[in-house]
Amino acid sequence: MKEDIMIKIDNITFEYKNEEEKEVKALDKVSLEVKQGEFIAILGHNGSGKSTLAKHMNAILEPTSGKVYVKDLDTSEYDNVWNIRQTAGMVFQNPDNQIVATIVEEDVAFGPENQGVEPKEIRKRVDEALDIVEMSEYKSHAPHMLSGGQKQRIAIAGVLAMNPECIIFDEPTAMLDPSGRKEVMNTIQKLNKEQQKTIVLITHYMDEAVLADRVVVMEKGKVVLEGSPREVFSQVEKIKGLGLDVPQVTELAYKLRKEGIDIPSDILTVEEMVVNI
Repeated sequence: MKEDIMIKIDNITFEYKNEEEKEVKALDKVSLEVKQGEFIAILGHNGSGKSTLAKHMNAILEPTSGKVYVKDLDTSEYDNVWNIRQTAGMVFQNPDNQIVATIVEEDVAFGPENQGVEPKEIRKRVDEALDIVEMSEYKSHAPHMLSGGQKQRIAIAGVLAMNPECIIFDEPTAMLDPSGRKEVMNTIQKLNKEQQKTIVLITHYMDEAVLADRVVVMEKGKVVLEGSPREVFSQVEKIKGLGLDVPQVTELAYKLRKEGIDIPSDILTVEEMVVNI
C-alpha cells in the first residue's frame, strides 16, 4: 500500500441474516481509499450502509468478501485487530455507551491504562486530550452531569488519549442539540487541522459534510457519488433523487438559478452567497 494511504477498502461485500433468516447485502462491492491526514465525510440515509462501512474500518466487522487494510494491516487477521484499533479509534453516536468511569479524567485514562501505558505518560495524555477538546476544567466532574455535547467531547478525549492516527466518527452529533453539534464539529475540525488526525465522519447532516475535504455518498450498500463537497453538492437534483438534502444555501442558489438569476451552482456557505449576490 502507498505510504500516504491510511485505510484501503478493496471491493468489499458484507452480508448478514435478518430476523426472517434471509441474507441481506449491507455492502455491495465497495472500494474506497482514505489518505493520511484527510477529512472524509460519508453520507447516506438510514440503511445505506454508511455505519456498516465505518465498522469495517475499525475491525468491528469483517467483510464477507474483499479486504480492508488499515495502514497495511489486514482487518480479517485476528492478530492485527489490537494494532488496528490503536491506529483507528472510533467514536459512536451515543456518548453514554463509551463513558465507563464516574469521574471525567478517570474515564479518559481508561483506554491508555488498558494499553499498558506508564502512569506518568497516562497523566500527560489525559491532560493533553482534555485540553484539545477544551474540557480541562471539567476533569474532576461526573460525566453524567455534563451536557450531551460535553459528554461527546469526553468520549473523543478518551479515544484521543490512546493516540490513534485516525478517528472514525459514527454519527457523533445525531443525539445532540444545535449547540452540542457545533461544539463537537469544532473539535473534529481542530483534530484534523491542528493535530493532523485522519478523520472519517459518518453523518446525515449536510452542513457537517461541507467541512470535509471529500464527500462520499452511499445508497443501497454502494458508493454512488464521490468528490469534493463543491463537486458533490452542486449536483442538487441527483442528491435529491437519492432522498437527501443539500446545504440550505446551496438549495437557495439552485432555486435562484432556476428563476434565471446568474449565480454559481456550487455555493456552499452564506459568505459565498453574499459575495455572489
